[in-house]
Formats: sequence, C-alpha cells, structure tokens
Amino acid sequence: MVTSNLPALDQQSASLAEQFARDGYVVARGLFSPAEVEEIRALFAKMHAEGVPGHYEPRTVRDGVEDPNDPLYQYPRVMMPHRFNARAKHYMLHAGVRRILESLFQTEPVATQSMFYFKPPGARGQALHQDQFYLLVEPGTCIAAWTAIDDCDAENGGMMLVPKTNDAPIVCPDEANRGESYTKHFVPVPKGSKPVLAEMKAGDTLFFNGSVIHGSGPNRSKERFRRAFICHYAAGNLQKISGSYHPLTRMDGSEYEVEIQTSGGPCGEGWAGAAH
Repeated sequence: MVTSNLPALDQQSASLAEQFARDGYVVARGLFSPAEVEEIRALFAKMHAEGVPGHYEPRTVRDGVEDPNDPLYQYPRVMMPHRFNARAKHYMLHAGVRRILESLFQTEPVATQSMFYFKPPGARGQALHQDQFYLLVEPGTCIAAWTAIDDCDAENGGMMLVPKTNDAPIVCPDEANRGESYTKHFVPVPKGSKPVLAEMKAGDTLFFNGSVIHGSGPNRSKERFRRAFICHYAAGNLQKISGSYHPLTRMDGSEYEVEIQTSGGPCGEGWAGAAH
C-alpha cells in the first residue's frame, strides 16, 4: 500500500521543522492517504464492535459514578493497540511519520505509545495539559503525532494548542472541570497567550512538542465523530521514560528497554505517574 510521496515529503521537511521549532507544533497535510485513513477507521470500528478485553482504558467515571449514558463510556479509548494488532503497529511506524520525526528530532526516533480516540458526538473534551508530564522522557522530550481520522473543527472538538509553549516549564497541573473534561488535570495558559484551533482534514497529522500546552473542547456535533490515531515518540538516545511505556519500539519494529523514570517530574517522587 502506498503511504506518502516520500521524496516530496523530504523537500517539505525543512519548512515543517522550522515552523515546529518556532511554534512547537506543525500540521503535515495529507500525510496519510484516503485508503490508509479508511483502513484505520475500519480497523478500530471492528475492535469496538468485537471488544478487546484488557486494552481499553477503564470506563469513564463522572462524579465518582459510572454512567453508561456517557458517550465516552460507550466508546472508550483503545490503549497501546500496537502491542496486540499488527496493522496498528504498522501505522505507528508509518514511513511518512518517521521521515518527519527524523527531521524534528534530528536523529532516529523511537515509538513509545499508540492510542485511538473515538470522541463520539456529545463526548467531553480533554482539559489543557502537557504530554511530557506523563511520559517523563529523559533526556529531551516526547513528540506526539496526532493523525485525524475525521475532519476536525471547533464543532466536533478539534485540537487546541498554545503556540510557543514548546519551551514552557512542565508544571504539576491544577484540577480540571470534570463536567467539560474527561481527565482531571488542567494546565493554565501563560499570561499573554491563548489556545489556537488546529483545523484538520482526515489524513492530516499534527506534530507537537511534549511541553506544548494543548487540549480539546467537547464534541458538540449531533452526528460527527472526531476519531484520531495518536502516537508518541522520543529521540532514540533517550535513557529514561515513565514505566507504563515499556517496552519501547524501534522504528524497525524491534522492542527494547530503557531505565524506568522515577523522578515524578514537577509533582515529585511521590507522584504515581512516574512508575505507571
């Protein structure tokens, strides 16, 4: 299956890397072909229909109570599908994604995580946060590759990013409004900055630095999903990462281990995330 026009992609890498260095994020338009988007959409629809025990995140809880009417209860995220599905692993190691990451990291990348979000109509969003708070990559930071499987805009809860926060310190977050966010963490926007919507078409891939403050609003659409295939990567010379991301995957598909991060980051050594 053809993935991308790689020579043309190589020609674009310098400008993408320049914008990434300036703003902390960049969108590679049409990185995934329509056929690839359709295969990913169908792959995870099949998983949802059949169920994948042990690989969905825990059912969402609101105010301490499980709510079967919550759209995210009905469509939980699929976590680490590359560990049990060959096609998910194939797309985590996508040739076009790899080429751009090599330009952004200026070295060989290594894959740390894969996820699939359904974000059905009526779903809550995710409060502003920083990915490096969870991954705790050392040295350096992580980069997310967030591929739209549906067109994304304000109505269906597209991604919001705060430009030029790629050098922002990683902070121990505040509590989010759980009526609007299905996660509990919230990172406030620095004074003088504001989130910007990344409007995307299916097949576009958004790359952003692990320090960049980002999140999304609720899906206010009546019928439209906002599905996304999301992977995280680190530079191949990393030495430590939070425990839940082990084992890591080289871009040739082989697995390897690095030291488990125990520092706890800005929340200190007692923060459970460092060992998860």
